[in-house]
Amino acid sequence: MRCLCNEKAHDLGVTCCDISSQPVSDGEHGFIYFQMASCGQDNQIKLWLILFTDFLGVELKYKCTLNGHSAPVLACAFSPDGQMLVSGSVDKRVIVYETSTGNTLHTLSQHTRYVTTCAFAPHSPLLATGSMDKTVNIWQFDLKQPCAGNIIENASKVAVEDWSEDDVSAWLCAQDLADFVGLFKMNNIDGKELLNLSKESLTNELKIESLGLRRKVLQKIEELRMKTISVPITIPDEFLCPITRELMKDPVIAADGYSYEKEAIENWINSKRRSSPMTNLPLTSPVLTPNRTLKMAISCWLETQQKPV
Repeated sequence: MRCLCNEKAHDLGVTCCDISSQPVSDGEHGFIYFQMASCGQDNQIKLWLILFTDFLGVELKYKCTLNGHSAPVLACAFSPDGQMLVSGSVDKRVIVYETSTGNTLHTLSQHTRYVTTCAFAPHSPLLATGSMDKTVNIWQFDLKQPCAGNIIENASKVAVEDWSEDDVSAWLCAQDLADFVGLFKMNNIDGKELLNLSKESLTNELKIESLGLRRKVLQKIEELRMKTISVPITIPDEFLCPITRELMKDPVIAADGYSYEKEAIENWINSKRRSSPMTNLPLTSPVLTPNRTLKMAISCWLETQQKPV
């Protein structure tokens, strides 16, 4: 086995790459090429062309950069026909792109921790995604209609009070309450009605008899209300774990000199090669040192946020 090409692809470490299984012919010049995708710690996905010619041998040619993620991209994969590319990121999102245009087709936001893997089914319109939230999600494509994850993503950009009945249906599916979609539609529950639901209305108007189900619905609605009234707070970037992009509770220093949430870096070391999540270079030691200074700084910052203005 021999190396045909060596190319610097990203400013920071490369985390994953994939080659489309379908070769493409350039009729004008007679070139045969494959599409390749690479993703990395610089939050980017890049598309490349692997060119095969009788005279030049092999050439890796840059095609374009796909944007959309706000944190390191950990996984990417082509669809069997090469027309779509899926990616998973530390920002907890899955994005599906159209490779010919670079346009975003779907943004899926169901995972609650960083997305580590994704794969298309070879002979059916299915997509699998896996995350450090310990779940695997299976998605089915309907090219005529946006997928549920896309609806949820769009709905999240609209004030809950302005949600349509379809937005409420998408929210119910995301909360594992899909069995109530028909009931809510029958009663014309839109975003404003959703926020006004109470224990009495669930019992007397919607006729939900199960106490457990009523509690579950009310809990999800209360969580939604809290998100609606909460004021966004900008967390200093140095307080965020580079892996999870969440506020650190137990920061530790790894051998690469960077600080991480202890559980996140332990999972990284146990499930991945012993390389730095930030530099992609080998970690010289698995030893983790508590960062007490950073932990104290985070604690002080949290106290200032809790004080009344």
